[in-house]
Amino acid sequence: MAERERDAHGKPLNARPRDGLGRPMARGGNGTPRVPDDLRLPPTAALVEAQKFLDANMPFHAHEVLEGTWKSCPSDERPLWQGLAQLAVGLTHLMRGNRVGAASLLRQGHDRLVGFESNPPHHLDVTGLLTWSEGLLGELETGRLPVVPGIPALRVTD
Repeated sequence: MAERERDAHGKPLNARPRDGLGRPMARGGNGTPRVPDDLRLPPTAALVEAQKFLDANMPFHAHEVLEGTWKSCPSDERPLWQGLAQLAVGLTHLMRGNRVGAASLLRQGHDRLVGFESNPPHHLDVTGLLTWSEGLLGELETGRLPVVPGIPALRVTD
């Protein structure tokens, strides 16, 4: 059995390349560049970077950017960032064809954002995100695999 890759601190790594939706590929293949595990961006930079990935139909990578901010933000904002990350990974599952996983994560992300719409941090369009996720969840409940839209509401409001 091959020795598992580890970082300088002995933490296990998954060095296998990944495709644009974050699925592991065979070792030695050419995958999509990965978001560094230790990336921690301030909120505005994280939103800009995550939106770039969403616009490129790479929600798994957006999730990783948002997760980094979630792990380093003030405790009162953690539900917001966790919710954003869950919406992105829910979209990832949807693009992979996993309706059940998509619905679960979209619901969890949606529910974490509830309460932030009256005074949204960082000028986020939380109301737009809630409306978007409710629409997608409604389509999933019909049994159809919806056309996968991006998350335009991650853009900040004026």
